[in-house]
Amino acid sequence: MDFSTSMAVAAAGLKAQSDRMKTISENLANANSASNTAGGDPYRRKIPTVTANFDRELNAEVVKSGKPANDMSDFHVQYDPGNPLADAKGNVKMPNVNSLVEIMDMREAQRSYEADLTVIDATKAMLSRTVDLLKK
Repeated sequence: MDFSTSMAVAAAGLKAQSDRMKTISENLANANSASNTAGGDPYRRKIPTVTANFDRELNAEVVKSGKPANDMSDFHVQYDPGNPLADAKGNVKMPNVNSLVEIMDMREAQRSYEADLTVIDATKAMLSRTVDLLKK
C-alpha cells in the first residue's frame, strides 16, 4: 500500500467516524424529548451504520457511513400524571435512548477517529523522511 492509499483509507475512516459521532450527538440531544402530541411517539434512537467497500481505484477496502437505522426497541415509560402528554394511566412515553450507551459509543467513535488521525500523521512523517532521504 502506498502513501496516498493509506491516507485515503484513513480519510474515509475519519469521515465515517465523524458521521457516527453526529448521529450519536443527535441521540444524546434528544434523550429527554417527549412527543409533541399526546399519545404520539417520542424521538426514536438512531443507530449509525458503517460499511466496508472495495475501492478499485485505490485497490483497498474503505469504510463509508450509511443512512442511520432506527432502533426499534421499546420506548421508556415515565410516570408523570401532571404531564399533558400523559396517557390515562399517567404514563408518558420517552425516547429509547440510554445516555450511558451513547456516551460509550461516542468514546469509541472518538478513539477510532484519533486512530485514523494517527495513521495520517505517521504517513506524513514517513513521506517526509522519504523525501529527505531522496535529497541526500
